[in-house]
Amino acid sequence: MTIQEMKARKKELGYSNVYLSRLSGVPLGTVQKIFSGATSAPRRTTLLALQRVLAEGTSFVYPPAGSLSHPSMVRDPHAAEAGALPEPAPDRYDRQGSYTLDDYYALPDDQRVELIDGILYDMTSPTTIHQLIGGYIHAKFLAYVSEKKGACIPFISPIDVQLDRDNRTMVEPDVVVVCNRDMIIRRCIYGAPDLVIEVLSPSTRRKDMIIKLNKYLNAGVREYWLIDPDQEQITVFDFAHDEFPIHYTFDDTVPVRIWDSQCLIDFRDIRDSVAFIYDNDKKI
Repeated sequence: MTIQEMKARKKELGYSNVYLSRLSGVPLGTVQKIFSGATSAPRRTTLLALQRVLAEGTSFVYPPAGSLSHPSMVRDPHAAEAGALPEPAPDRYDRQGSYTLDDYYALPDDQRVELIDGILYDMTSPTTIHQLIGGYIHAKFLAYVSEKKGACIPFISPIDVQLDRDNRTMVEPDVVVVCNRDMIIRRCIYGAPDLVIEVLSPSTRRKDMIIKLNKYLNAGVREYWLIDPDQEQITVFDFAHDEFPIHYTFDDTVPVRIWDSQCLIDFRDIRDSVAFIYDNDKKI
């Protein structure tokens, strides 16, 4: 069974990464890397363990529509009589389009999702490259704000953003900058940040490039960056000045337009800082 065949079988069964990890004994991080494409050559023993579970798998039985009171407590029908503990819910939901913040806050703490226009989107754990890029940019932003003694505050994920100030959307961007401190409350950022940055991954590419792009534009975000580590490209949308898309590569220095291009991010430094990870991947 190829990885593509395993992906199709996993989707057919409705298995989440968490559930597949528990059944196979393969670490969750490894499962996520395999199905996101972050690991190009998984170990044979790992693939065999996943293949065995997927080949023998049984589809989930879903709860009745109209309730998300316990979204992570869906039972395996074959384990019910044996008194087995409930298993994590699969990566799908039964009321898409009608979920609210009440449903969002009812989810277990270890289940990461975004709520966009009443639809719940699962979020996989970020890769190491993803985290390093976000951390590097956040550190540069923080240093710039500290030097200038500015009012803006940069945040790095995980941070909830109640983008539309309604009960149908809560997103979790990778890096944001908020210049209106009245928008920062204890539980979240309440409203549209000035700058939003998303680092693309295979599992979030469509959502970040299409769905969230339109949400950020319509909500009043002034500037939006899409960073593609695999293609070494940055796409900037300067919504405030109707200038977009603006394309850069990892050979370029990208100006931050909300700060009148006085803050610059040198992506050559970012490329150098993550290069060793690609080398390490070739050894595994």
